[in-house]
Amino acid sequence: MFVKGFLLLCGLAASGVLQASGIRIYTSEDVEAVNGTDVRLKCTFQSSTTINPNAVIVSWSFRPLKPGREESVFHYQQKPYPPVEGIFRNRIIWAGDIMGRDASIIIRQVKFTYNGTYMCQVKNPPDVHGPVGEIRLRVVTTASFSELLLLAFAIGGGIAVVVLLLIIIVSCRRCKKKRQRREGEVEAPRKERKDPTVCHPMRAIHLYLSQTSIEIDSSDGMISDASTKDPSSSSEGPSSDDDDDDDIYSD
Repeated sequence: MFVKGFLLLCGLAASGVLQASGIRIYTSEDVEAVNGTDVRLKCTFQSSTTINPNAVIVSWSFRPLKPGREESVFHYQQKPYPPVEGIFRNRIIWAGDIMGRDASIIIRQVKFTYNGTYMCQVKNPPDVHGPVGEIRLRVVTTASFSELLLLAFAIGGGIAVVVLLLIIIVSCRRCKKKRQRREGEVEAPRKERKDPTVCHPMRAIHLYLSQTSIEIDSSDGMISDASTKDPSSSSEGPSSDDDDDDDIYSD
């Protein structure tokens, strides 16, 4: 009888009828936070059963470093239920997403009394069996050297990226201006050289007027060109009078 039952279980397991149910919890083991700041306690999970947001249950509890009783921190079932009393009253914020398999919370303005171990437990019926995730929180006065170093690297890296982007932008603009200037020089029409032997029409008129002397006859107001007047005409008058006088005396 026992053998038959064992063979039946083996056959069901081989056929896939029986599946091992179990939920897996993932948390960071150690978290450090500066006194008076907010800290996120990250808790994610994996379930072998389809996630049902109306059935998933999330529970957070706290165990102090000093001997003392375990205290409830947070509860979620269809909606968040933060604590209404105790040292965590008005200090817990739901930061999870059930469909995203995230059951994280945020503790606001941590105090030294928050030093201890935080336990995250998730149930997704019928997948309710699994380990409990634990996070050890250490509240300190100032950030550790490693955190300050990481912060300095982050700030320095951000500044370096910004400076590099500015250098690239300025270089691109300079290259663009040089290319435009070079293209403008190639496309600009060449100026035609003036022929020194060719005279402008207005200058030709001026030269013509300067070479031509204009005279105004005072007797009749007519304009005569001095250059066209026969110089011999002035000597012909007196000569004709002399001839007439000679004729008179001869008579």
